[in-house]
Amino acid sequence: MKKTLFAIAAAVLVGTMPAAQAQWVVIDPTNLVQNIMTAARALEQINNQIKQLQNEAQMLMNDAKNLTSLDFSALNQLRAALSATNQLIQQAQGLAFNVSQMEAEFTRLYPDTYSASTSGSQMATDARTRWRNSLEALRTATKVQSQAIQNFASDEQTLTDLVNRSQSAVGALQATQATNQLLALQSRQAIQAQQLQITQDRAAALEQARQVAVQERAREVRRRFQGDGTPYTPTTINYYNP
Repeated sequence: MKKTLFAIAAAVLVGTMPAAQAQWVVIDPTNLVQNIMTAARALEQINNQIKQLQNEAQMLMNDAKNLTSLDFSALNQLRAALSATNQLIQQAQGLAFNVSQMEAEFTRLYPDTYSASTSGSQMATDARTRWRNSLEALRTATKVQSQAIQNFASDEQTLTDLVNRSQSAVGALQATQATNQLLALQSRQAIQAQQLQITQDRAAALEQARQVAVQERAREVRRRFQGDGTPYTPTTINYYNP
C-alpha cells in the first residue's frame, strides 16, 4: 500500500512539472494527501472486486466439477451376474418353484396318508419321483454355489474399479454415483446370498419330506401285508390222540 501511495504521489508531481516551469504553482498539501488517499481507496476497491470475481469464478468451476457425471457404470456387470443365477433357478428340474403348481405336486407326491385305492406301482412311481426331486434340488443348489463362486472374481474387479473411481472423483456427483454403485454391488451380493440360501433350504426341505413319505409308504405296505382279515391263531395239535 505504501508503494502504491508513493507511485501516485510521484505521478502527481511529474504531472505538475511542466506547469512549474512556466509559472509558480501553489500546491495545497492537504488536497494532495486527500487526492492520494482517494486514489488509494479506489485502488483497494478495485482489488476487492477482482478478488470477488476470482472467488465467484472458482465457485463456478467447483460447481462444474460437482455436476460432472461419472464415466463408469457397473450396472451391466451386476445385472449379468444376477441374471446368471436366476437362469439356474429357472432351469431347475423337479418340484416347481411356482407356488400353485408346487402346492399341487407336493400334495400328490408327499401325501399325509395313502388310501387303499392307491396301487403299489403308483406308490413306487411316486417314490422314484420324490427321489428325483431331492436329487435335482441338490443339483440346483450346487449349481448356484458354483455360480456364486464364479461371481466372486467379477465382484472383486467391479469393487476395485468403483473404489478407484470414488477415490479419484472430481466432484460430489461423481462421488455420489460411485457410492450408489457400491451399494448396488452390495445389494446384488445380498440377493445372491438369498438365492443360494433358498436353493439350499429347498433341497433340505425336499429331502426331509421324502423321508416322511418313505415312512408313510412303508406303513401302508406293512398294513397291506398284514391284511384286514382275522389273524391266524396257533393251536396245539396232539398227533397221538386216538
